[in-house]
Parts: sequence; C-alpha cells; structure tokens
Amino acid sequence: MIDNHGAESLPLNLEWLESFVVFSDHLNFTRAARARGLSQPALHVHVRKLTEQLGVELYARRGRRLELTAAGREVAAVGREFQIQREELFRRVRGQRDAAPVVMCAGEGAFLYLLGDAIRRYRDRELAPLQLMARDAAGTALAVATGAAHLGVASLPSAADDPETHALVSELCLEPVADVGHVLVMPGHHPLAGRRRLRLQELAHARLVVPPRGRPLRTAIDRLLADADVPWEVAVEVTGWPLTLHFVALGVGLAFVNEFCRLPRGLTTIPAPQLGRRTYDAMRRASAPPRDGVEALWSLLVGA
Repeated sequence: MIDNHGAESLPLNLEWLESFVVFSDHLNFTRAARARGLSQPALHVHVRKLTEQLGVELYARRGRRLELTAAGREVAAVGREFQIQREELFRRVRGQRDAAPVVMCAGEGAFLYLLGDAIRRYRDRELAPLQLMARDAAGTALAVATGAAHLGVASLPSAADDPETHALVSELCLEPVADVGHVLVMPGHHPLAGRRRLRLQELAHARLVVPPRGRPLRTAIDRLLADADVPWEVAVEVTGWPLTLHFVALGVGLAFVNEFCRLPRGLTTIPAPQLGRRTYDAMRRASAPPRDGVEALWSLLVGA
C-alpha cells in the first residue's frame, strides 16, 4: 500500500531518481546496485522511497522477472532528461560547445540495410554526436519508451504476437520508414532456383534455417506452413540475417528473409508473399521534449 500523503509537496530526490534510472536499465537490483556503486539494500531503499514519494508503482513482478510499469517507464525517461539537462548545464558554464549525444536504437537488419544513408547524412551535418544501440524490436521499443534512446527503428510485433511490446505503442510516436516483403533464399543450384512463384507444397520436408521460437518471423513461418499442412524440419535456429544467409550459402538449409537483405554470391531468391509484409517504423517518445539533433535525425529517417 503506497501512502503519498503530502509527498507531492516535497522536492524530488535526485539521488533516488538516478538510482531508479540505473535500475530501469537492468531490472535487477543486484546488477543495478553494482552499476550504481551502492549496496543492494541501499539501492532498494532508493527505489522504494521514490515509489512512495510519487505514489505509484514503478515496477511489477511478472513470474520470475521484473518489468517497468507505464509510470516507471515515464519516470525513467524523465530521469534521463534530468541527467541530460545537468550535463548540458555543466558544458555551458564551462564554455564547451559540444552538444549531448543523440542516441538511436535499432536492430541488426535495420542498421545493415535501411539506416546507412540516414546515418551518413546526419554525420555530414556535424550536429550533435550520434550514439547507436543495437537491440531487437522489443528492446528498441523499450529503450525509446524509457528514454535510453531518443529514437528507434524497428518492425514492431502485433498485439497477438507480443502484447507487452505492443502495449508500448501508445507511449510512442510512430512514422513508417520502409515497407518490406519476404523472400525464400537458396543456393543457385537448388531445384527451386529460378522459380518466379513459391508454392508452399514444394517445401514439404525441406530443412529451413529459422529464428528461435518466439521471434515474430518464426511465429509467422510456423503458422504459415502449419496452415498449409506442409511438414518441414529445423536445420538450425539462428538470429541475424548475415548468419542466416551464411548457413544457406553453406547448404545447411533454405531460409525466409526480408527482401532488403543483400545476398552473398551464389544465392538466389523466390518472392514469398504468403508471409506478408513488414513495416519498419521510426519511433520516439510522445512526451519527449524537442531537441535539435533528434529532430534533424527524425527528418532524415521519415523523409519529413
């Protein structure tokens, strides 16, 4: 039971807030305490006192893991803004001209195949320094929602596939960056090579290089081939397009990949419209204050 009677009249304790920001990065009191340079009980006290002062639950336990509540994500983001403003104040009073870095988060595929031009053009403008974070779609959305990244690019899962990540959408501004289809990739000497149209029945008993269970593409592949009553085998489970394509080139199996992937020599593709298309969205926190560098990079990402 949280009792915050009169707490709104007290000044916000920035030490507690900074401890919570570190906790939000780890969602583990032991690791967060180590990163903060405190004992685990001391960090726990900071988070508890901040929770009591604000009068809202900042995190919740889901099974064996902890996760931030919507209020917790907002508090973490505001805490990071405090840190940025403090750092900018120090730079200004010391006469330093360098601006705070702009942080962008995205997945491996987006960095490899979608974002290179925007990153180069941003760096050519010599604006605020750019820091990059690599996360999967869920991690990207969470990094933006908590203020760990100013911007993100990802193909977000549906509510049915990942309700927790989809729930973050209401806290984010989204703009489409790319609409991407799927292809089946194989060695050029494969019997299916050269086909213009994929018939799912031709994949009966095929060995496929696929993402691990729970990943959106794996879920879509499982569903598609089960609905078509096509038996198949897992050749290997792997994350990342380059390693997936490497295994295909080695003859380990076939793979469904995004059509933007650049193929190693000797591989070819067949369009796979049966898997639908994926929208990659640029995202930023809806309540984030405007920053020049962030606005410039956003414009490059969405073509504004």
